[in-house]
Amino acid sequence: MIGFYSYTVILTYVGFVCGSVGLYFAAHGSTNSAIVMLLLAGLCDMFDGKVAKTKKDRTPQECRFGIQIDSLSDMVCFGLLPPMIAFSAALRSPVHIAIFSCYSLAALIRLAYFNVTEEERQQVTTERRKLYEGLPVTSTALIIPLLFCFRKDLGAAFPYVGAAVYALIALAFITKFHLRKPQMRAMLIFILMGLAELILLIFKHRHG
Repeated sequence: MIGFYSYTVILTYVGFVCGSVGLYFAAHGSTNSAIVMLLLAGLCDMFDGKVAKTKKDRTPQECRFGIQIDSLSDMVCFGLLPPMIAFSAALRSPVHIAIFSCYSLAALIRLAYFNVTEEERQQVTTERRKLYEGLPVTSTALIIPLLFCFRKDLGAAFPYVGAAVYALIALAFITKFHLRKPQMRAMLIFILMGLAELILLIFKHRHG
């Protein structure tokens, strides 16, 4: 079979499947289930790079494959799934569609730019990346669930707030600023935040 199937890419594959299932849920109007899949995809993405780096004898081809497959998976999970989640929540006006299209395009541009710069960086150094340029697309795994946790609280204002949030995220994807790559402590905080969002989402759904 073509491709690579070592343990270094398993989490990326699992994350992609979560994103794909999330798209199916969103297409059938199961917004909360799609959000859960987004959270799970974010969890997988958080650790796939760390798992891959434990294999010290990766070939150059395996390393390049890892970069490509990670970004392709990210495009599905964090470039396409978040707009579909909003679409499933009835944000379907022409303005929303335009914003969501710009969101996905910005994610695509950012991920392609990352692939180019990361391959160039790895040709000159083996050091781990310390800074991100622009907002990482994976950050939407926490931002979008948080937005939808307050969907009912926002009431009639939700379509406007949702449009603004997606537009700002799209702009942040392609704006040149630097963010420090999170270390383990920050990653644990992100996991707790995701868990809190999941609990809040379930609570509000049951008491909505």
